[in-house]
Amino acid sequence: MADNAVMCPDSNFAAKPASAASLLQASPISVVKIGSSLLVAKDGQLRRPWMERLAERLDELPGAVVLVSSGAIAMGRGAIGLDRRPRSLAEAQAAAAVGQIHLAGAWAEAWARQQRSAAQVLLTLGDLEQRPRYLNARATLEMLIERGVVPVVNENDTVATEEIRFGDNDRLAARVAQLIGAQLLVLLSDVDGLYTADPATDPNARRIPTVDALTPEIEALAGSTGSGGLGTGGMRSKLAAARIATDAGANVVLSSGLAEDPIGILLNDGPATVFRAGAKPLAARKRWLRGLQDPRGELRLDAGALLAIKGGASLLAVGVREVSGNFQRGDLVRLIGPDGLCGQGLCAYQSEEARRIAGLSSERIAEVLSEAGRGPMVHRDDLVLFF
Repeated sequence: MADNAVMCPDSNFAAKPASAASLLQASPISVVKIGSSLLVAKDGQLRRPWMERLAERLDELPGAVVLVSSGAIAMGRGAIGLDRRPRSLAEAQAAAAVGQIHLAGAWAEAWARQQRSAAQVLLTLGDLEQRPRYLNARATLEMLIERGVVPVVNENDTVATEEIRFGDNDRLAARVAQLIGAQLLVLLSDVDGLYTADPATDPNARRIPTVDALTPEIEALAGSTGSGGLGTGGMRSKLAAARIATDAGANVVLSSGLAEDPIGILLNDGPATVFRAGAKPLAARKRWLRGLQDPRGELRLDAGALLAIKGGASLLAVGVREVSGNFQRGDLVRLIGPDGLCGQGLCAYQSEEARRIAGLSSERIAEVLSEAGRGPMVHRDDLVLFF
């Protein structure tokens, strides 16, 4: 059976794949993520001819391109005397500080060969978690795209801490796609798609050409595939990125970038897995809420509250059974239903207030707090569900 006719019992494995080539040709804005193992050879040197070929191919596409490029830590570790992956945050940040300047310069040179300018854009999780900074980052990227400049995005590793990181550049790339409303996210890695099993250990593993929905069955397929090399992401991170991006209305292409001309291979219908965008993309604010990653607490809901917010209602205090964590008014909190995590939102009360009014009717909030209540615990415009 040919690759493009892989059949699986789950209906979310489509028999006929979407075309990565057509998506590349049709998308007005594409985000392309490049893993460390593609950019940096084992000797710590950049693969400059590979970068130049990639820039040449991307420049031929009719739409705009934003790069999310790993490689700063891998490139800089030799300069600070490390012959291994950094073992501490300080080592990683020092390596990133050295490597990032060389990485940005190399991308600038690669795009200059196409008579294009490149811009370095370093983001932290806080830049996309806090609404004013989020809007500013979006405006900057939109202006660069409008001016024909190629943004080269990376996490600002020199200032990010372990507690406030994207986790890997797969998720960062998905958040960038979400931020700018990109129609396509391309994840170039050391694997050419999602398989029914780990192809490194199972000779019967089959690549899945198209995924219509990220069900638990599909997520269970994520194993050790792609876990080697210089990067930090594996298949789990790629599926997490695919969920963020498809929820935001972007198609996702996962393919190998190991060859000398990976985009050319995709344009000629080379191997890949396409994750199809959700049929009803979330509105811009809901996309932002869906992508937030730094919750400060949890609200446990009863079944009635969950049913109400599924129907579009705000979350009222009367439906909250338990409050955990320490948070301020406007902080992100996870919403936990009877069956587990169901969504997240911005709480209208700080944690101590929330604990005092949990389970109370709206009429009693002013009495307990000795002041007029601020309405729902989480307003419907400030919450998003995960299903």
